[in-house]
Amino acid sequence: GYVPSHVEKDFRKYLECGLLCHGFARARCTCGHEFLVAFSCKGHGICPSCNARRMIETAAHQVDHVFPKVPVRQWVLSLPKRLRYFLYHNPKITSKVLRIFLDEIRKQLLQHFKSDSENPIKIGGVSFIHRFGSSLNAHPHFHCVIIEGVFVKNSDSQITFHKLSTITEDDILAVQERVRLRVLKSFKRSGLLEEHDVENMKTWNGGGGFSVNGTAQVHENDREGLERLLRYCARPPFALERIKACHSGHSGQTGYQQDAGIGRRSDRTTCIITSTRATKLGRL
Repeated sequence: GYVPSHVEKDFRKYLECGLLCHGFARARCTCGHEFLVAFSCKGHGICPSCNARRMIETAAHQVDHVFPKVPVRQWVLSLPKRLRYFLYHNPKITSKVLRIFLDEIRKQLLQHFKSDSENPIKIGGVSFIHRFGSSLNAHPHFHCVIIEGVFVKNSDSQITFHKLSTITEDDILAVQERVRLRVLKSFKRSGLLEEHDVENMKTWNGGGGFSVNGTAQVHENDREGLERLLRYCARPPFALERIKACHSGHSGQTGYQQDAGIGRRSDRTTCIITSTRATKLGRL
């Protein structure tokens, strides 16, 4: 099928990543020892090595310079397959859905903060937009690492952090339901869904295809746990440990191993690549 030009370009750059014949730097020590370092492709989509390095740098920066020592929670939103097409092909719709999600999280957190103050009240966190699933399928969804508390600006312009009580499962379900109704209303208003389709989707059971998960928590003193969570949220689509060479008679082919989950075999593979240089995907 059709492959976008930017995807082909990223693949071709990756096939040159780490190969001395495509450029290198010579490193020399004062003791006289020297060695060659091959240039990397610095790609943003395909290369597991470059993306893993960027993932580690992003998580370390967030822990060292962004997040204070406060409790955090990961909020994850996924949408019905019927709506994912629009998110995948229209960044404006993706941004609108993310704004709705963050606004509903903010409203739910404020319900646990009782104050008569008229000063501004803010929440804090970072958001990651994922466009892939564990089997490399197109699956737009959102990972948001939100601080479990609110920031209040006092009359003397000082900002105070107020830790909130524990968020319950009822809070998470309330956010899910409000996000579902607001997103469907937004799609109807934008002309992406007909009114009868919206009314039909409102009757769907099990959240109507919308899913909000907020079970992952990190204690304020668990900085290593926070960094692991941020690495998970910033992870690339490809993972080196899941790229395996096929040994079932498919010469020169490479498979991508899926996550072992409910109803899945641990050895299930997908995305067979038939390039003669495909074995480079696993650095074999």
